[in-house]
Amino acid sequence: MHVASTPEENHSGCSTSTGFEQVVTSLPDIPEKEVIISELDVLHSIYGDQAISPWHPSSERAIPLSELHTVRYHVSLSFPPPHDAISILVLVSLPHSYPATSPPQLQLLSRYVGAFGVDADLFGSIIKTFMSVNGIEWTPGVVCVFDGLENVLERTVRWYEQRLESMKASEALREQSHLDSAKGPEVGGGATVMPPVSADIQPALPEGIKLFEAEPIIDRKSAFVGRACQISDPAQVPAILSFLMADRRVAKAAHPVINAWRCQVGNVLHQDNDDDGESAAGGRLAHLLQILDVKNVLVIVTRYFGGTLLGADRFKNINQAARDALELGGFIKGKR
Repeated sequence: MHVASTPEENHSGCSTSTGFEQVVTSLPDIPEKEVIISELDVLHSIYGDQAISPWHPSSERAIPLSELHTVRYHVSLSFPPPHDAISILVLVSLPHSYPATSPPQLQLLSRYVGAFGVDADLFGSIIKTFMSVNGIEWTPGVVCVFDGLENVLERTVRWYEQRLESMKASEALREQSHLDSAKGPEVGGGATVMPPVSADIQPALPEGIKLFEAEPIIDRKSAFVGRACQISDPAQVPAILSFLMADRRVAKAAHPVINAWRCQVGNVLHQDNDDDGESAAGGRLAHLLQILDVKNVLVIVTRYFGGTLLGADRFKNINQAARDALELGGFIKGKR
């Protein structure tokens, strides 16, 4: 996932520019530049010096012409009291036609909110902030990033508090169950039967998703397994990865879910990648999807370490495993 960058420092240790200033200076020359700068200035005054930071694309990924004028930046949002120690990171993407004819796109970059892992429902609802009746109504020609960010923050706080309540209820139920067990069975009368504590539910693939798994590539006892599937919504990605991680054979790998995905929703192309601990591997998969012009596809490579360092060969194997899975699924043009 993308992370916020810190301002560069000069030799005296002082920051040469704030994240806000870096975003402003990096803006492309577009018709709505002054409107976007004015909106950024408002966000900066509301959220503070440290909240806004520039987005940097992976060095492994060439930016297609269609995205050259897309403005992207991160915003860090802090929860209100009593949860003000928690913050989330949101990626803001402004199409070249914003705000005249296109709304912004918001994406949650944080994997965890407090102690709770972000699920597909929260991730998907934020992606659809300006496309859903539960989000923000977008008016052409009107800037609306602040309204969207506040809506995201409100929904994320509500999501977090619901999980806190659920966790407290489960703990109370377990405590009561232990007390009842210590008392032993009641004699006579109708003893209250406590419902069993629910076990973890096995994650399931989203409806209609079919995973294609290629034959493993074996190199000096290390194994690389490629998988690919078609997706229609970015919100499906966390659920698919959770499904794979629930498989103990996958979870025990050194790098279980190195992945990259691209998904076209309306006129906006959403994309992201994750190295899963194998530095730069996710970016290479993203570049592979780009040069193959593959869209609406998630590709995942699982690497099992065999005890011998492979050097740069590991990237060749990761890319080949991914390509094998894409070919197996018929996602590469001319390979169906």
